Amino acid sequence: MSEEKSPKSIPKSEQTRTLILETALRLFQERGYDKTTMRAIAKEAGVSVGNAYYYFSSKEHLIQGFYDRIAAEHQAAVRPVLERETKLEARLAGVLLAWLDIAEPYHEFAAQFFKNAADPDSPLSPFSPESEPAREEAIDVHRQTLAGAKAKVPDELADAFPELMWLSQMGLVLYWVFDRSEGHERSRQLAVRGARVTARGITLARFRVLRPLVHDVHELLTDLLPGMAQNVAARKEKAPAPRRRTASAPRGKAPAPDTRADTGTDIGTGTDREE
Repeated sequence: MSEEKSPKSIPKSEQTRTLILETALRLFQERGYDKTTMRAIAKEAGVSVGNAYYYFSSKEHLIQGFYDRIAAEHQAAVRPVLERETKLEARLAGVLLAWLDIAEPYHEFAAQFFKNAADPDSPLSPFSPESEPAREEAIDVHRQTLAGAKAKVPDELADAFPELMWLSQMGLVLYWVFDRSEGHERSRQLAVRGARVTARGITLARFRVLRPLVHDVHELLTDLLPGMAQNVAARKEKAPAPRRRTASAPRGKAPAPDTRADTGTDIGTGTDREE
């Protein structure tokens, strides 16, 4: 969870904003998202309607505040596992399980407003332009997951994989929303097993023959999801000019084996390495 501040150290404006958000989340759970009005939220929070609209321009804006809170708490919660683990599978499983732990108190609420968030044209969609801040923070968690792992990915896939990992997490979220197993144990199993499959897929990307497939999948998904396409375009504008390729190995000499992948196998020779 994020670090708690003493009430005296929190500005009054931030306290008011938090009060309105927490009141809204409680009412969404009790009455449903569609039946909860901004006026009702303001009354329950003990603030004027104008004050509520000052901090949150709409109910949709309140949901964005919820997304931001979850993203910030997730960033803090994953630090211990990312500092402790070096294997990609363990890091990714820890990241996904941490998200489930943080989101658990909001499960019933998530199920209620999912029909709104599932619409790709809705501002509540995690893929919408309005959700970009929370989405980018969530994708950054996966960048950190990859960056600190023993298994390294090719530079050309360094941008694609964190976004694909986040999209995989969205699949887990969809399953979790409708999971009625005790303690949502099935979702936790999916997180662990999904992390294993994802880690293996990323490791296989060290083979050049598979890299175009990764690019194709990433391009397909970003083209179909409006917010993701904007992210990619903005990143390309900020990206530095590509580095010049190094000279190829002299004729007659084989290139040095690529041993960066955390698989225990040298790619150039196909032999097992000793750990």
